[in-house]
Amino acid sequence: MAGFLKKRGKEDKPTSSAVAVQTGSLYVGGLLPVSAERGLYRELRANVPVIDAAIGKIRRLIGSFDIECSDEKTGERLDKFLRNVQVGAAGHGIDDFLGTYLEEMLTYGSAVGEMVLSGGRLQALYNTNMDDVELLEKSPLEVVVAVARDGELRPCPYQELILHSAMNPEPGSVRGVSILRGLPFVSEVLMKIYRTVGINWERVGNVRFAVSCKPESGSYAPDRAKNIAAEWQKAMRGGSVSDFVSVGEVNIKAIGSDVQILDSEVPVRQMLEQIVAKLGVPPFLLGFSWSSTERMSSQQADILTSELEAYRRMLNPVITKIVDMWMCLEGENASYRINWDEITMQDEVDHANAKYLEARCELTKAQTEKLTKEGTV
Repeated sequence: MAGFLKKRGKEDKPTSSAVAVQTGSLYVGGLLPVSAERGLYRELRANVPVIDAAIGKIRRLIGSFDIECSDEKTGERLDKFLRNVQVGAAGHGIDDFLGTYLEEMLTYGSAVGEMVLSGGRLQALYNTNMDDVELLEKSPLEVVVAVARDGELRPCPYQELILHSAMNPEPGSVRGVSILRGLPFVSEVLMKIYRTVGINWERVGNVRFAVSCKPESGSYAPDRAKNIAAEWQKAMRGGSVSDFVSVGEVNIKAIGSDVQILDSEVPVRQMLEQIVAKLGVPPFLLGFSWSSTERMSSQQADILTSELEAYRRMLNPVITKIVDMWMCLEGENASYRINWDEITMQDEVDHANAKYLEARCELTKAQTEKLTKEGTV
C-alpha cells in the first residue's frame, strides 16, 4: 500500500478528486463471456426456493459488528463512517456491502468488491458483478482482478482498492468453491418431480369425461349423437347447473379416474434433505416440520453457530482492509479490534451462565483455601 498511497496527516488537504469504479460494468469496454457455472447457480436460486431462502437466512443470521478502537475519537469517526458509507447506488452502511458480498461468495465461491475514493478519501464501497471481472493468477500466492476493456483482458490498475475472497478454494486454484456445488443433479430431480406433480394435477384435477352412447341403428343415429353431445356440453358449462337427460344407453366415465398418482412425499423429502445438508441450515429455520427432539434442535443450532463463525472469519480480512484504508487516508494509526455481535440471545445466556459458574467456582476455591490455611478443614 505504501507504493500506492502516501500517508498524510490530519492537516494535509486532499490533492486528487474523483476516482472511477474500476470493476463496474460501465468501465468495461467489451463484455466477458458469462460463466455457465455461475448462470447455473443463479438458476438454482431462482427455481428452488429453499436454496434462495437458506442463503438469505445465512446473510441475516451473520449479524453485525463494531470496531473497538484504542483512540475514542478515532473510534467514533470510524463507526460513523462504517454506518453511513455509500454502498453502490442505493445502499448505505458496511452491513449492506458485506451482506451482498457474502451472498456472492456463497453462490459463486468467489466475491469481488471495490473501495471507491473521491477527494482523497474513502467515500463508497461497490459490489462487483462477477460476470464483469476475471480472476487471473499472477503468482501461486497472488491473484489479480482483470476486466475486459477495448477488446482485451486487462488487470485493474489499482489492485490495492479491490477486495477479493474465495471460499474453500481447491489447491492451486484462485477461485473458490460454491456452496451450491453438488446440488444441480439433486435439484433437477426435485424440479422434475414438481413438474410431474403439476402436470398430473392439471390432467386429473380438472376432470374430463368420456361420454359414449349406443343409439339405435338407423338414419337418425348421427343426429341423436350430436344432440347428446350438445346437451352434455350444456350441462357441463361453467357457471351454471343443469341436468343431462338422454334416451338410450349412455355411459359416462371420468377420464383418468382409475389412474393412481405416485406418492411424491418420500422422494421430495429425500431430495430436500440432501439440499439442507449441503447448505448447513437447520430444517426448522426453513419451515420444515421434520420430526426432531428439543435436544436435536439445540444441537443443530450449535452447528449453525459454528458455520456462521466460519463465515465471519472469511469476512474479517475484508473488514480489516477497509478499515486500514480508511485509517491510512485519514492519517490515523490507532489500533483496533473487530467485535462481532452474539449470534442469538441464547448465546448471551449461555455465556452469562458460564461466567456465573466460573465465578462461583473461583469463590468456592478461595473459600476452601482460606479454611485450609486456618486449619478448619
